[in-house]
Amino acid sequence: MIDVINQVNAAHREIGEQPVAAGPGRSLLLRRTYDHAIEEVWSACTEPDRIGRWLAPVSGDLRLGGTFQLEGNAGGEILRCEEPHLLKVTWTYGEGMATEVEVRLAKSDDGGTLFELEHASPAAFVDEMVKAHGPGGTIGIGTGWDLALLGLDLHLRGEDLDPATWQNAPGVKEFAAGSSQAWGRAIQQAWGTGDEEIAAAVAFATQFFAPGTGG
Repeated sequence: MIDVINQVNAAHREIGEQPVAAGPGRSLLLRRTYDHAIEEVWSACTEPDRIGRWLAPVSGDLRLGGTFQLEGNAGGEILRCEEPHLLKVTWTYGEGMATEVEVRLAKSDDGGTLFELEHASPAAFVDEMVKAHGPGGTIGIGTGWDLALLGLDLHLRGEDLDPATWQNAPGVKEFAAGSSQAWGRAIQQAWGTGDEEIAAAVAFATQFFAPGTGG
């Protein structure tokens, strides 16, 4: 069981601008604190056997300049690796466009770890997709990362997760619905999107991640 409300409220969500290799970028930022030492969080995010226990099995040449592939998910190149504070990779689904993900860790005042994840995509691409299809895809990316960071939290707490099935639990689906709503609010604040368009986008994301929850 998870505390859905506290887990949704544990994260700060922000839509911003972060350059990518191709030029200007749009980004999603997630920030939360884990009650574990920075070395422990770094280990969970970088050691293959641990990544496979909360995110997905990973393969590749896992070193600076090497490449990685998450099973059934994205792959890319390792651009920066500065233990235990910074990991930056390219992030590509299949033959899709290369985006960039940066994870930043810092010691918190209480001995835990302040965790930031920023996922940036080329601005022109994001703007075109939002204009054509609305912000539902952006909400979906944010909710997907929220679920990943929930999985990291459960792993750090000693939960035995099956990456292929744990997201189907009723409490996790309720969390995904709450995350979709939270990302809708963040997008509306950043972009001034109308109420009806945001409501439709949130409903679309909720139906994808948490069908049957009623939003």
